[in-house]
Amino acid sequence: MDPGGTTTVRLRLRNTGDVVDEYRFEAVGDTAPWTTVEPATLRLYPGTTGAVELTFAPPRTPDAAAGPHPYAVRVTPTEHPEAVTVPEGNLTITPFSEVRAELVPPTVKGRLRGRPRLAVDNLGNTTLTASVSGADNGDDLSYDLVPGHVQIEPGRAAFVRATLKPRQVIWFGSKQRRPYTLTVQRSGTAPLEVDGTYVQRGFLPGWLATSLGVALALAITIAMLWIAYKPQVRTAAVEQLQQAGVSTLPPPDAAKTDVADAPSPPGAEPTAEPPLEQAPEDPPRGDAGGGGGKKGGGSGDATTSPKAKKETGQRTVTNVLLRLRSVKRCADVPDVAEPQRGDLVTADTCDPGSGRNERWNIEVVQPKGGPGDTALFQIRQVKGGLCMDLNGLGAKPAASAVFTYGCNGTTGDNQLWWLDQQDEDTYWIRNFASHGSCLDMAGTSVRGNHDRLVIRDCVEGEAQRWQLVNPTAPQWTIVHP
Repeated sequence: MDPGGTTTVRLRLRNTGDVVDEYRFEAVGDTAPWTTVEPATLRLYPGTTGAVELTFAPPRTPDAAAGPHPYAVRVTPTEHPEAVTVPEGNLTITPFSEVRAELVPPTVKGRLRGRPRLAVDNLGNTTLTASVSGADNGDDLSYDLVPGHVQIEPGRAAFVRATLKPRQVIWFGSKQRRPYTLTVQRSGTAPLEVDGTYVQRGFLPGWLATSLGVALALAITIAMLWIAYKPQVRTAAVEQLQQAGVSTLPPPDAAKTDVADAPSPPGAEPTAEPPLEQAPEDPPRGDAGGGGGKKGGGSGDATTSPKAKKETGQRTVTNVLLRLRSVKRCADVPDVAEPQRGDLVTADTCDPGSGRNERWNIEVVQPKGGPGDTALFQIRQVKGGLCMDLNGLGAKPAASAVFTYGCNGTTGDNQLWWLDQQDEDTYWIRNFASHGSCLDMAGTSVRGNHDRLVIRDCVEGEAQRWQLVNPTAPQWTIVHP
């Protein structure tokens, strides 16, 4: 039978006893959740025969795996409960395929490369084998896809890391949008295309190129004007000095004769020049003189600094695990050595010593920016330094996935969270931009990867209560910001 449909099997029963008996029917086995028996009880006289109908309604989900499924019905007589009968049968479910693909994030920006991730979910009931390729209209990009082929079990998801590289570098000018398509190709079915956009930025802005061109033109113009109108400067100073020297200096012999024969005036004594007046030295600065002494009445050397006020409020905590208490699982970025932009955040088994990406820093960004003057935090990955984020900007609806992206710490984005304490060691982790929605695990209500972290409306109970755990302390101590 096909998943999503129904089929009916009739079961006949004969009372071979000698008393009137009532029989109870109960479906057992793997098919019991989607099997009904009508009527559930049957009363038969001795030697009579009755019938009940078994209706099978397997859902069109990966839970109804393709292939044969044994089923059974437990028949319990009321008068003789020890004489239980379990007739068995076999139900064959036909295969169906359903695939969903999503780019995370759908728009990436960069100068030399972009790194989106393609999430491929197998929503069918058979193993999916497919290849992934990339293309764009102008052949402006090259594509590096790892892995290029995927094999996904029913109900599971695979992630393909894509590296987009522009074939030409933009040195000057504004950014350019380059649409592209990643295609999931399966054998015998139509390809599944997922559209994305790569925004290529220029290395230098356009106004800088214009300014440099104008500056170069002005420099060339000034140089040409200087060469054309350079003033002719001539000096006659050397010639005049030479002529003056020839006409005014006496001959050497005459100079000697005048000096030797000139008589000294009577009573002439050599006089000494008066000594230069020295500036008075600055008086020494005594310890008790003037207003600057230690005991003077002005300003002294001894000053008293005010005591620093003790700050109160929540604080930053580092190198901790975010553990969901109800399932004992920790926030993680799986299957990568170091998280990249766009990696999905999931809940996984807590194992901080295995080299996983389970350790986070809870950093105070705005000490009193949250409701009731609570602190707003950004949740930063210890390895790689990326922060928990939601796609795009502003408020996001329930079931929106959480992934990693570059930290910016502003209220204009949706990377800020606040901690709403629920008991002595657990918190709701609430997103500020999304009206206080709580961090939660997707579970089976979200199609695809059930372990991914999402945001939901906050509800009472254990489902959304997180602990901040120090894995380096004995017995993993609970810490509080």
